[in-house]
Amino acid sequence: MSKLPFLSFIGVILLNGCAIDAQKIQSSNALEKEKSSAEERATEVEATDVTQSELPKLPPLEPRTAIDPDVMYLLLAADIAMQRQQYSLAYEAYMELSKRVHDAKFAEQAAKLALQIKDSRKTNDAVSMWINQEPKNVTARKLAALSALRGRDKAVAVKQLNALLVAEPDNFENALLELSSILQKEGKEKFIYDTLESLSTKVASNNKAVIYFVQSLLSMQMKNTQQAESKVKQTLQIQPDWEHPLLIQAQLAFMAGDFSRVKTLLNDAVLKHPNNVSFKKLLAQTLIKTSDYETAAGLYESLINQIPKEGDNYIALALINVELNKDDNAQTILKTLSEQPQWESAANFYLGKIEEKHNNYSAAVALFDKVSDAQLSLEAAISSINLLVKDRQFEQVDTRLKALLQKYPQQKLRFLLMQASLYSQQNQQEKAFNLLTETLVQFPNEKDVLYTRALVAEHLGKLEVLETDLKKIIAKYPDDVDALNALGYKLLDDSARYHEAEKYLQRAIKLRPNEPAIMDSFGWLQFKLGNASQALVYLQSAYEKQNSGEIASHLCEVLWLMGRKNEAQHVFDNAIKVAPEDVDLLDFKQRFLQ
Repeated sequence: MSKLPFLSFIGVILLNGCAIDAQKIQSSNALEKEKSSAEERATEVEATDVTQSELPKLPPLEPRTAIDPDVMYLLLAADIAMQRQQYSLAYEAYMELSKRVHDAKFAEQAAKLALQIKDSRKTNDAVSMWINQEPKNVTARKLAALSALRGRDKAVAVKQLNALLVAEPDNFENALLELSSILQKEGKEKFIYDTLESLSTKVASNNKAVIYFVQSLLSMQMKNTQQAESKVKQTLQIQPDWEHPLLIQAQLAFMAGDFSRVKTLLNDAVLKHPNNVSFKKLLAQTLIKTSDYETAAGLYESLINQIPKEGDNYIALALINVELNKDDNAQTILKTLSEQPQWESAANFYLGKIEEKHNNYSAAVALFDKVSDAQLSLEAAISSINLLVKDRQFEQVDTRLKALLQKYPQQKLRFLLMQASLYSQQNQQEKAFNLLTETLVQFPNEKDVLYTRALVAEHLGKLEVLETDLKKIIAKYPDDVDALNALGYKLLDDSARYHEAEKYLQRAIKLRPNEPAIMDSFGWLQFKLGNASQALVYLQSAYEKQNSGEIASHLCEVLWLMGRKNEAQHVFDNAIKVAPEDVDLLDFKQRFLQ
């Protein structure tokens, strides 16, 4: 979605931090003569603990000028109250000043104080006075509308919004968006929507488009896409070429996965607004979603010509070239981009990914080490560690992990898990187990730690720990498929617990029916239960999706024991070529082929 312009509304809501300083008011000779008397009275107020009940009850007076000693006294009292953070007292002083001096700035200050102390009645009173003294002040109208919306007073909210529309019709969209942005955080989207619905019945048809458009945004916020689409359609019936609703309409189609419609909408929109960058970017993303990389590349080239300083478009074009296996083109683009300081880190990161793709580990690590951008440096560092692990440079990995732990202490859990995985890959299972056990002291019942320790416990033959850890996960996360699958599969090692295993694997296959690992476990369960034909269906489907040694070995065993030995031999021969050192395939070979 394009970034829509917003007026600065925060300044209206937050106090400006200072009360009006009476000492700085330009005064006449008469003011100087009366000032000492007013200061003496203010000193009396300061000498005692000022409370709201002690605010002087002055008799009703005719409007006076700023040189009146009572006015000076009120100014000083307000200043003292502000210094003491007695905002309710300061509010009363400013309200009294507004009545006596008829100056809207005092009502404005009172309104800000009322908002500060979150008193809706005081806010309404101050804003009403402000509007009475300055009817055309848009900020006062906004505050009045905000207060009415907060108080769920639809009639007043409609009245104030209508006044805003009359006062600044060209800026009404921004005003509505500001108010909506504030109130969405308070969960009032539905009430705002309903208020706008009432407002739409009271305004001219040419002004309804803005109302319908904001309603469409509110509907999206409420996740009511059907309503959002309806309101966008109403908007475009009034203003068919308005860019923002056209973009929202396309985004809704994108969210629905209707990429054909997205293309149609955006191609039409680009024809109407050839310079609109948001249309082109969303269209390019849609083309990537539908694997139309060539056309997407053309769009990004167009965007680069239109806005040559925006590096994101160069990166997107480079990554599209990688998808098209035009790595040389991608590297040329990224190397050029790396010469610009603000894009150097991102360019080096993706250059590193290209080197990683080609198994050039040293070159990739060198590029990742050049990444200093805050958003990418951690990912680059972890990518380096993963490559060093593949290259079995464990000592360097250990050093880097310790450095990362110091640099990113908030990522401690993640690094401890990586360290445990590193120990496991070095066949230091006991060391990994101990580290994970210590980690559980710091992060008790942390799911990832429990799951990782369960896997390590299996290698160490600590099956009670494995079962306990996995059951802890399932107790807290009943639909955790990985834990359900791991526990169910392990229980198949004990013939007395097949039906217990079935309970876990039935839940797993129901939650994720098309995942190869789950299909393999469920197929193996059927085999253990004596349902060889049903087992074969699941295992063959799993093997078609994922050519892993474990799945292949299960399939081979079922085929072999069903008397289909030639088929089993064929599957084995193909699988062992891909993974000649796979322990499951070698186990099948030892048990059945030798």
